[in-house]
Amino acid sequence: MSISYRDSNTRMSQATVHNGTVYLAGQVPQDASVDMRGQTEQVLARIDELLAQVGTSKEHLLSAQIWVTSMAEFDQMNAAWDAWVVPGRPPVRAALEAKLAKPEWKVEIMVVAALPEA
Repeated sequence: MSISYRDSNTRMSQATVHNGTVYLAGQVPQDASVDMRGQTEQVLARIDELLAQVGTSKEHLLSAQIWVTSMAEFDQMNAAWDAWVVPGRPPVRAALEAKLAKPEWKVEIMVVAALPEA
C-alpha cells in the first residue's frame, strides 16, 4: 500500500494521495480583506494549484465540503463556485455555516479528487 503525503509540516499535509485518490486539506484564503466571493475565488485557485501538483484537476473532483461563516453570504460563495466547477461534472457537495479558525476567514473548502487513469 502506497500513501504519499505532500506539502507537509508536523501537524498536517496539504494533500495525501492513496490508491488513485487525492485528499486535500481544507483550504482558506490568503487575503482575508476581500469579500466572500473574493475569498472563495482565492481558495478555488489554491485547490487548482494543489490538484495540479499531484497530477489531477477539478475535472476529476469526487466530493467537496464547504464551510462558510455566514449563510447571508452563501450566494457569493456559490457564484464563485458555479463559475469554477466544470460544467456537467459537479462533485457531491456539502456546505454548512461554521466558525472558522480565524475570524477574518469567510470560507474553507476541502475536496477529494481522483487521479486520471494512465
